[in-house]
Amino acid sequence: MPRQPSVPKLCHHKASGRAVVRLNSADHYLGVFGTPEAKDAYDRLIAEWLANGRKLARPAAPPAPPTVDEVLLAFWHHAERYYRLPSGEPTSEIVAVRKSLRPVHELFGRVPATEFGPKALAAVRQQMIHADLCRNVINKRIDRVKRAFKWATAEELVPVSVYEALRTLAGLKRGRTEARESKRVLPVNPEHLSATLPHLDRHVSAMATLQRFTGMRPGEVCALKLAEVDRSGAVWVWRPDQHKTAWRDKDKVILFGPNAQAVVTAFLQGGNTLDHGEYLFSPRAAREERYAALRAARKSKVPPSQINRRTARPKRAPGPRYWQTGYAHAIQRAAERAGVPHWHPNQIRHLFGTEVRKAHGLEAAQVLLGHERADVTQVYAERDLALAMRIAAEIG
Repeated sequence: MPRQPSVPKLCHHKASGRAVVRLNSADHYLGVFGTPEAKDAYDRLIAEWLANGRKLARPAAPPAPPTVDEVLLAFWHHAERYYRLPSGEPTSEIVAVRKSLRPVHELFGRVPATEFGPKALAAVRQQMIHADLCRNVINKRIDRVKRAFKWATAEELVPVSVYEALRTLAGLKRGRTEARESKRVLPVNPEHLSATLPHLDRHVSAMATLQRFTGMRPGEVCALKLAEVDRSGAVWVWRPDQHKTAWRDKDKVILFGPNAQAVVTAFLQGGNTLDHGEYLFSPRAAREERYAALRAARKSKVPPSQINRRTARPKRAPGPRYWQTGYAHAIQRAAERAGVPHWHPNQIRHLFGTEVRKAHGLEAAQVLLGHERADVTQVYAERDLALAMRIAAEIG
C-alpha cells in the first residue's frame, strides 16, 4: 500500500518565539508559538493548501515583522539561559530583567517591533517615574530594554535602525527630571548592628558579623563554601569563583583575619557539620536547628502522630543557601524587633570600608574591598569628617 504523503508540522522558531510552517519551500509565520490563535491559523492554512492540491492559491506573503512582545519573549528565553551561575542557579539579573521588560509589554506589547522607537521608550520611562522609582533604577531598567533590542538586532529579529534609534534616548540627569533621587547608602551605625544581632538566628548573625570583619558583599557571604577557603596560613584566603565582576575575568580575593576566623570557628562549634562543597550558611540547616531546639525544649512527650508532621511536597522548602533578598529581609525583621532604624546588609560593607580608610588610608580600603579604582572605593569608604573639622578649627 503506497505511503500517504505527510502534512508539514507546525514548528517553533526559537529565535523569535513564533510558530512557523514550511509549505512549498516557503516559511509561513503564524503568531506566537503555543497559542490557540497560531494553531487556528495553521489549521486554516493547511486546509487551504490541501484543498488546492498541496499548493497555495496565493503567493507566500513576506513574514510580518515580530511584535514587541515576540522580541521580549525571545530575549527572555535567552536571558534565562545566559544569566546563570555555573551551578545552574539563576542570578539576580533575571529578576531585574523581568521588572525592566514588564512595562514595555504592558504598553507596547502588540506594537510591531519596527515601530518601537525613542518616543515609545520615553513613554515606558515615564510610567516608571509615575511608579515612584528612583532615577538610578529607571536608568538601569531602560538600559536593559535597550540591551534586549541590541540582542534582537544581533539575532536579525529587528533591523539595526531600531536599536540605533533607541540609543538616542539619553538617561535621566540629576536635577533635570521629576524622578526622585535615591538616598545615599551610608555605613550602618555600629550600635544598630550590635542591637540587631541578638534578634537573628545564628546563621544570619554569623553572616553579618563575618561581613563586619571582611567587607565582603552580601552575595559573597551567602555563597561562601568553607572548602574553597585556603586555611593553611595565618590569614585565610578565599578566591571565589563567582563574584560581581567574575564575568569580566576579574579576580577577587577575600581575607579572613583573626576576628573573621573566630566567627567561622565559633559557628562550626555550634553544631554545624559540613560535607565537602556545602554552603557554610544554609536556611535549610537553620530550620533543622530551630526544630531541634523546639523539640528539646518541649516538656511533654511527643505524640506518635506528631513525630513527623512535615509536608511531603511543601510549596516553599528552604534551600541549601541564602540569597541576597532573603538575607536582607531577615536583617529588616530583626532590626524592627530590636527597635532600630531599618538598614540592609550592604551597609556593613560601607562600614568596613569607612573604618579601614580611617585607620589605614584610602589605598588599604581599596585593596581590601577589591576595587580597581580609588574613586569607586570612595563611594563605600566615607571621608573622616571629624579630622577635617579638627583641621578647619585650627587653620580655618
